[in-house]
Amino acid sequence: MGIEPGLSWLGDRERALWLLAISLYGVGDGLTTAIGLWTVGATEVGPVVGPMVASFGTAGLFLAKTVTIALFYLVWYVLASPARVAIPLAIAVVGAMVTGWNAGVIFVS
Repeated sequence: MGIEPGLSWLGDRERALWLLAISLYGVGDGLTTAIGLWTVGATEVGPVVGPMVASFGTAGLFLAKTVTIALFYLVWYVLASPARVAIPLAIAVVGAMVTGWNAGVIFVS
């Protein structure tokens, strides 16, 4: 099982997708979450990250981001399938969505 023919170009851009995933999910979401916590009193509602932020502040947030990305990278590394490109792509898409959400919360508050 491989990548659909129309999507095969993604397989050639895995490194760029990882950079995008780290930029959007790790940095973008991390920074906008931290800014929201510091400036507008937003709260982290994630069932795992919320308690980490409550206990350790932004260090808990960035630890959770780092561990999450590392675990997804490990899964990506172990998979031999060309379809593994979906992992960094999905992280990048989620990162873009939550960064946009966080930015909206910051700017509306």
